[in-house]
Amino acid sequence: MARDAEEETGAVVRTHHEEEMPRVVVTRRQAVAFGLFVLTVVGFLYFVLPKLAGVGTTLHHLENGNGWWIAIGVVLELLSFAGYVVLFRAVFVGRPRAPRQPGPIGWNESYQITMAGLAATRLFATAGAGGIALTAWALRRSGMEARLVACRMVAFVVLLYAVYAGSVLLDGIGLGTGLFAGGGSFALTIVPAIAAAVLMAVVGAMAMLPGDIERRLGRWASGSGRVAHWVARAVTVPALAASGVRTAIELIRERDPGLLGAVAWWGFDISVLWAMFHAFGSPPPFTVIWMSYFIGMLGNLLPLPGGLGGVEGGMIGAFAAFGVSLDLAVLAVLAYRAISFWLPTIPGTVAYFQLRRTVARWREEQSGLAEPPPSSYTLQSKATLEMR
Repeated sequence: MARDAEEETGAVVRTHHEEEMPRVVVTRRQAVAFGLFVLTVVGFLYFVLPKLAGVGTTLHHLENGNGWWIAIGVVLELLSFAGYVVLFRAVFVGRPRAPRQPGPIGWNESYQITMAGLAATRLFATAGAGGIALTAWALRRSGMEARLVACRMVAFVVLLYAVYAGSVLLDGIGLGTGLFAGGGSFALTIVPAIAAAVLMAVVGAMAMLPGDIERRLGRWASGSGRVAHWVARAVTVPALAASGVRTAIELIRERDPGLLGAVAWWGFDISVLWAMFHAFGSPPPFTVIWMSYFIGMLGNLLPLPGGLGGVEGGMIGAFAAFGVSLDLAVLAVLAYRAISFWLPTIPGTVAYFQLRRTVARWREEQSGLAEPPPSSYTLQSKATLEMR
């Protein structure tokens, strides 16, 4: 039995050694193109768009903003990041059901993983997939089993975006029915609410899938051809999705206070946008800021680094549709994005390199676990050789 445990530990360490840190292979040409794209988008947003909106150069107006409200916005954004770390620990660290990992994840490691993931989300496209991949990689290197990581990643995303969908549903119905101040057309209020309700129903239905769904679907994967191989990999998706949704529901039932981190992540970030409206003028009703924020966040789905350009355009367009002054909307949204997009980039990049050192330390610890303790026979033989 001890030998089996040693072989299993050694296999885990070998697997971790073989798995490298997620990296993006970028050629010089791609890097130059990426830099030009970012400069072009930033130049358009901060110099061309303001003139089209009739507010002159945004950078000049940003200097005239209320410094206290801008400082409050920075603090609110830091609180948003803190909420993200708290949610991460509630899902991945604070659950005693999992065995102790060879690489213990404390608050410092949690900060490194989440901030590095946020930086990857900001700098790369595909709706945050880069951050998810980096987070999953770090968790596997800490010693957590790959399937458990996948399950909890699903639970993490479900908990995070349940707040998103629930907010759109609540605010959309409130604005559309006149219960909340701000008004708005049917397309801006009820349609997003319906879409959010459908999304929540679909995700909730995943929890109803039977526990042996993977085994049932696995019958289709019999065979040794390429199609069978891809089917075998695909059938694991429904099972993992269902398991992750059930894990999220279980955490909610346990009333884990760490789940409030999801509310803090979205709530404080929205409050940054609210603070920027105060910095440059009179804000519209908070319910309008609430809905316009979430509509604009759909721009993250575009194949753009961090939704750069898409999020700003979506938010400004939504505010204009709600009747908010275009010049005020442009100033508030661009100031908000200057804080929310660029603030985590530098500390996130630093956290990325810190995480690499942390993972190297975990690797050394796991290598030590892979070495079996010396037996009494080995110690006796060594002593005999030394006497000779």
